[in-house]
Amino acid sequence: MPRVRTSVSTRRRHKRVLKLAKGQWGGRHSRYRMAKETIQKGMMYAWRDRRAKKGDFRRLWIARITAACRQRGISYSKFIGGLTKAKVAINRKMLAELAVKDVAAFDKLVALIK
Repeated sequence: MPRVRTSVSTRRRHKRVLKLAKGQWGGRHSRYRMAKETIQKGMMYAWRDRRAKKGDFRRLWIARITAACRQRGISYSKFIGGLTKAKVAINRKMLAELAVKDVAAFDKLVALIK
């Protein structure tokens, strides 16, 4: 059985990894082994942070809603609890948008709860 040389597939794999490592500092963009480690770590961070981003945005929306509620003399928890009791189905993203951009609509929601 003839010996199979893997030079073509190896070069292709190395080129793919080095292309992904473009922009890295030092030998991380030119040495295969270092580039491979960098890319693996970067992909892990990207995977983790795509999921963490959702929580980050939720925290931002809650902070904005809390600030708007405090200006109107109501706590965030009472506001959300009142919306639930009033059966107002609006998510925190839209509430934060109303608090920032449409103050009159947010005031109406607060008045509904009070």
